[in-house]
Amino acid sequence: MIVAVEGVDGAGKNTLVTAVEEELLAREVPVARVAFPRYGNSVHADLADAALHGRMGDLTGSVHGMATLFALDRAEVADELAELSADGYVVLLDRFTASNAAYSAARLAEDVDGPTVEWVRMLETGSLGVPVPDLQVLVDVEVDEAARRVTSRAADDPARVPDAYEADAALQQRTAEAYRALAAAAWGSPWEVVTNPPSADRDAVEARARDLVDVIVARRRAAEDADAHPDADAGTDDANAGTDADD
Repeated sequence: MIVAVEGVDGAGKNTLVTAVEEELLAREVPVARVAFPRYGNSVHADLADAALHGRMGDLTGSVHGMATLFALDRAEVADELAELSADGYVVLLDRFTASNAAYSAARLAEDVDGPTVEWVRMLETGSLGVPVPDLQVLVDVEVDEAARRVTSRAADDPARVPDAYEADAALQQRTAEAYRALAAAAWGSPWEVVTNPPSADRDAVEARARDLVDVIVARRRAAEDADAHPDADAGTDDANAGTDADD
């Protein structure tokens, strides 16, 4: 099962993913975890990072160019993610395809039913074979609070300079709105929304994580049951067809 956790920069994705991972392990559910972009592990991610910090000329100005780099980063490990899921792992992803859709649409000031979001979908899941998550989770936080967290992280780590996307408050606001629209439309797969998690309150974060793990475990069990009884739905359909014929 692949679970993608989404949200703007500073939303608290890493905090929630960590708590969810710990809760899954406590329930003896095998977990694999990947954060995107995979800075330091992917040439495509590193090129995107260089661009976001002004070291790649005018590359950042190309919405489609940047989106392609982020998509190629995911494509590098697409087969591995699919294999882990098939082997019974819950694959927790900090950002995934919806991030590309939300940021790209926001940069172009497009609605999520516009051409760019569909282009991202076709690029990633179509051309590059990136797997579709079984569940997507939006960590929905006020943009001002997210920006405060980004600033605080930079203050704690002088080597961590906010990138061009993180530093653009208007972009972050549009991206937050795009994420909400994607979640409302159940774009790609089912969504859960975790609203404004208090990341400084460990007990509250753990409670949110437990609730989310309940959803993950229930969906995982339902998928396993469906795989174990693939003819159940077909049998029901056949029975219904027979009833219709009698009528």
